Amino acid sequence: MGPGRRDASGPGILKDRVARVVPDLPVFAVDDGFAYAVPDGMEAPVGSIVRVPLGGRRVRGFVVSNQPGDHAGLKEILAVSGDFPVFDEPLLGVLRWAAVHYVAPVAAVLAKAAPPNLPRRAAVPELDAVPEMRGGLPEVAAAAAKGVHTQARYWLGAGPWGGEVAGLAAPVLAAGRSVVVAAASFAEAGALADELRESFGNRVIVGASGLGNAPLTGAWCRAAIQAGVLVVGTRDVAFWPVAGLALAVVVDEGRRGMKDKATPTLNARDILWRRSAVERFPLVLCGSVPTGEALGRSPRIERKAAGRLWGLVEVVDRRADPPGRGLIGDTARRALTATIRGGGRALIFTDRRAPATRCVRCRTLRVCPGCGARPDRGPVCLRCGMALGNCPECGGSRFEALGSGMGKLIHDAGGFLGHDRVGEADSGRPVVVGTERDLPGLTGIDLTVIVDADGPLLAPHYRAAEDGLRLLVRAVQAAGRGRGRRAIVQTSDPDRPAIKALLRGDPMEMLEAHLAERTSLGLPPGGELLVVEADDLPADADARLREAVGGRASVHGPAEARGRTRWLVQGGDLRNARIALRGVVHEWRERGARVRIDADPIDL
Repeated sequence: MGPGRRDASGPGILKDRVARVVPDLPVFAVDDGFAYAVPDGMEAPVGSIVRVPLGGRRVRGFVVSNQPGDHAGLKEILAVSGDFPVFDEPLLGVLRWAAVHYVAPVAAVLAKAAPPNLPRRAAVPELDAVPEMRGGLPEVAAAAAKGVHTQARYWLGAGPWGGEVAGLAAPVLAAGRSVVVAAASFAEAGALADELRESFGNRVIVGASGLGNAPLTGAWCRAAIQAGVLVVGTRDVAFWPVAGLALAVVVDEGRRGMKDKATPTLNARDILWRRSAVERFPLVLCGSVPTGEALGRSPRIERKAAGRLWGLVEVVDRRADPPGRGLIGDTARRALTATIRGGGRALIFTDRRAPATRCVRCRTLRVCPGCGARPDRGPVCLRCGMALGNCPECGGSRFEALGSGMGKLIHDAGGFLGHDRVGEADSGRPVVVGTERDLPGLTGIDLTVIVDADGPLLAPHYRAAEDGLRLLVRAVQAAGRGRGRRAIVQTSDPDRPAIKALLRGDPMEMLEAHLAERTSLGLPPGGELLVVEADDLPADADARLREAVGGRASVHGPAEARGRTRWLVQGGDLRNARIALRGVVHEWRERGARVRIDADPIDL
């Protein structure tokens, strides 16, 4: 019987077509999928969403292979849902890698490539003309326009990035190819898309979950069908099957918004980096403070401009202040008063996380004697568990906070500036008190006052110096650059490398030293980390986890954190450990446990 001929025992079935389907169920038990017969006349290529019988039910699934094979005794695919596939073979390879790397069920990752509703074909508009534009990184733009892969670039500089992205994208769009740009938040993606529309009109497609299911599905479908478009969105667009994709740009790659908090803890930067290698298109990362993970992959560093990466910074050493002087020191008070009198606007920035504290008697910063992290609350360090005790310098037992919440700062600043002049970011008042969430929308700021620079730099995790510097730089950049504009940074440790980097206007010296230290300790990018968190565990959970990991990696724990049992898995290459953990996590979940795997954890 030749290919494509029907078997009399199965009317309407092509004997040589068998599809493997992964049911859309977030469990490891279906990772390998199941074989189904493809009925005569049905098109079910890789990436198709289908309906199949499974255990007496009709379930949704994804086709992960379709090839010749004997399907005697196999059940048939019942229907194909949607008008076209949601991924192809190269993207499927990236999604399978992500499932292993993030210790996630395959179906949970495959679903990331699909739109909220079923994909439907629709008429697409005639694309607006592409203006002739020149910008930075012409070598990358030219390569992308020709469909040529290049070494990843890190574009070091301050935002906004609209002009730079436009210069990169113009040659690619003119060549009929597409570009994906991932931003850290819905608001920032929207603002960037609005700016790019001024140059590219209807070629710009916005993709972010805040749009709602129907508009988001429409944007996804158009991006999947029509080449020559510029897709701008949040981290979800990293998974989209964009037609003619030839270039990816990640704006502020180190931002926390690039990584999912819930399992699977997918990172848009890493997904696009993998896609760049597999699908052979250039990748450009943008930001002022690169992550260690990005630098560890040795991208070519390109500077947006010569000189400082951000505006002028004045560091104020608060060790000279007497105890109880208040949250805003004399230097900052004078600068704020002068800015308001001159008709300017000011930002008083506070970190929403725990503030740093200092000894009331000797004014020494309080840090954990074991790991050097700042204490949050309680008598022991949340990071290493060591007892904190009294001040190691003078034995004092009283400590005062160097930062505070917004309400307290608004009240204190209003006391010397006038309460009608100070408010939250959306108040329209000349002095605004804000946190990280307010930074994207701030404009027209002449002075930034960072009340407590030590808090974020002493956070109880190994990325604190890098992560804290990135946050402080964003606050500094809110004041922009130019005559009279500056930032005042209050600290009780002016010799800290991150504070010196703020003063220099360049993070690279600090980051290189920090990267070498992390590598020596086996921390990313010099090693790999996984955090396993669970509750309602069986009694043999610790023994079972250690048995599965075996000699593939080091297992630290268990420890109690936020009411859950927690382990840290550490090693140079955790691929085999990740695969082994899939079985353990499956067993625990089958027995009723709630399990979270944090691959590449930020807070540790």
